[in-house]
Amino acid sequence: MEKNRLEAFSDGVLAIIITIMVLELKVPEMGDASFKTLLPIVPKFLSYILSFVYVGIYWNNHHHMLQSAKLVNGKVLWANLHLLFWLSLFPFTTAWAGENLSAGAPLATYGFVLFMAAI
Repeated sequence: MEKNRLEAFSDGVLAIIITIMVLELKVPEMGDASFKTLLPIVPKFLSYILSFVYVGIYWNNHHHMLQSAKLVNGKVLWANLHLLFWLSLFPFTTAWAGENLSAGAPLATYGFVLFMAAI
């Protein structure tokens, strides 16, 4: 398999992951259009920024790794699917952590997903 197909597939999956994450940021209801209406979504926005940076780091590293790859075989495909699986959980864990910043389970789950994506 040519590595550009793997790159294109991975880029598409990562773009979808980022899109799903940003769709979790809901616009405040109509009414007062001041900045203070954004205060309730600040935790979600901060968790989105953190996750966006993490996905960006993984994307950047992925491209650097594929630049040095000469061959894409079955092992590389399965390793790539492993990475994409754990990254695909980012929208869920980002939303859950953003809604529950002081709770242990959402943050532990977020950290676990980060850890598993790094393996």
